[in-house]
Amino acid sequence: MHDLIARADAWLAEDPDPDTRAELAGLIDAGDEKELAARFAGTLQFGTAGLRGELGAGPMRMNRSVVIRAAAGLAAYLKKNGTPHGGTGAGLVVIGYDARHKSADFARDTAAVMTGAGLRAAVLPRPLPTPVLAFAIRHLGAVAGVEVTASHNPPRDNGYKVYLGDGSQIVPPADAGIAAEIAAITSLNDVPRPEEGWEILDDAVLDAYLARTDAVLADGSPRTARTVYTAMHGVGKDVLLAAFARAGFPEPVLVAEQAEPDPDFPTVAFPNPEEPGAMDLAFARARATDPDLVIANDPDADRCAVAVKDGGEWRMLRGDEVGALLAAHLVGRGARGTFAESIVSSSLLGRIAEQAGLPYEETLTGFKWIARVDGLRYGYEEALGYCVDPEGVRDKDGITAALLITELASRLKEEGRTLLDLLDDLAVEHGLHATDQLSVRVQDLSLIADAMRRLREQPPSRLAGLTITRAEDLTKGTETLPPTDGLRYTLDGARVIVRPSGTEPKLKCYLEVVVPVPDRAALPAARTRAKDLLAAVKRDLSAAAGI
Repeated sequence: MHDLIARADAWLAEDPDPDTRAELAGLIDAGDEKELAARFAGTLQFGTAGLRGELGAGPMRMNRSVVIRAAAGLAAYLKKNGTPHGGTGAGLVVIGYDARHKSADFARDTAAVMTGAGLRAAVLPRPLPTPVLAFAIRHLGAVAGVEVTASHNPPRDNGYKVYLGDGSQIVPPADAGIAAEIAAITSLNDVPRPEEGWEILDDAVLDAYLARTDAVLADGSPRTARTVYTAMHGVGKDVLLAAFARAGFPEPVLVAEQAEPDPDFPTVAFPNPEEPGAMDLAFARARATDPDLVIANDPDADRCAVAVKDGGEWRMLRGDEVGALLAAHLVGRGARGTFAESIVSSSLLGRIAEQAGLPYEETLTGFKWIARVDGLRYGYEEALGYCVDPEGVRDKDGITAALLITELASRLKEEGRTLLDLLDDLAVEHGLHATDQLSVRVQDLSLIADAMRRLREQPPSRLAGLTITRAEDLTKGTETLPPTDGLRYTLDGARVIVRPSGTEPKLKCYLEVVVPVPDRAALPAARTRAKDLLAAVKRDLSAAAGI
């Protein structure tokens, strides 16, 4: 306890934030050994997702002290490595932020550290979608970019996402290089942080992003689909409305209760469109206004969720369904280039690309990998992430994805058809590709490690009565994939991926079954078969993993 108090006192002496200073002082005065131990058990690790964690005092929480160290480490890395990753703007680092608690403070601290290190810093004019920051990096010729966001995490979290000058998120070995520079910082007193000297950007960069969205849509395409839109208490509303107005779509009907930024996310348990209940208000608005589709962004607007009327009820489309719809739409428009997805996404994209004679690639999970595919034309990930304009934004972009899916809905509307009709076409053409996820959130991270070890030591031979024809431990890598902590099982007509989440305390299992569909009359039976198979795979995998 004496050593713990000494470390806490040393941290307190350097902490520049009166909020976390008061919090930590209270814990020290109360002698709260359990809470102090949790906060000083190590340091929040900088990796390929940058930083993400719960707000609070101490090195295991997100706070100004941790962010200042991260910024100083990034600055040192950039100065040491020059501009091998792109960028022409003489050491410019552009910084964006969302509307979460402390985001503006973290952005300002980052700008001060970059300026103190002799680099140039420019901060976006206000809280804006992450895709605007990703666009701004290449548009301004920056050597790097930082986005302060925790995306769709709970209100208590925040994060720090780093991009290099190519406009893509960092990947190894850059993450390890930055982490080493962060670890080399001994004291915050050694990090110069001037009070001024950085630039606050005006709306010109946002105007340029909006102008770039013109490239997403086809000239003369129908623009008639009507939408209900929710920003999920995030920063997407103003940019999406501006993009839709520019494109000539009908003005989206807003979910008023979720339209404005609110870091407490009062109407949802988790501000993620995929979470149960998160779309309830949007569906209520849709029932009252009868639009053609419902669109949701997550709080930093890099993801896009889509819901449609199925019979008399509204339902969310799975990310894999939207991914396939956008791919089919782009193929129909004559798109050329490589189609790519992560290994946890549906194999249907590969079949669509193959039939169209287009190159196709699989990558590890995350847009940091998808965005780096050579000749990329379209990339998506099942977690509602879509890159539909890689020349503009080399990352997932919930604004341009919303534009493209609304264009597709408009075209189908003109034909008297819907997104569901197109999904039926794809199922008949390529087989019904049905996906699901077994996701387990834990308090104790050792439970995830135990499940992965159990599967490695006692791998299942069958799931849902289907024989596992191939089992791969992805920690060893493959011919086309670098090593990652994951397991992949190939079955006769099914596929399973198991991996720990990179951004949340979750074990994620991605399931896919493929059921042949001879004609449209066979679709109901195929859906029933797929649903039963997925349920059985989920049950058997859960038992095998002990979760």
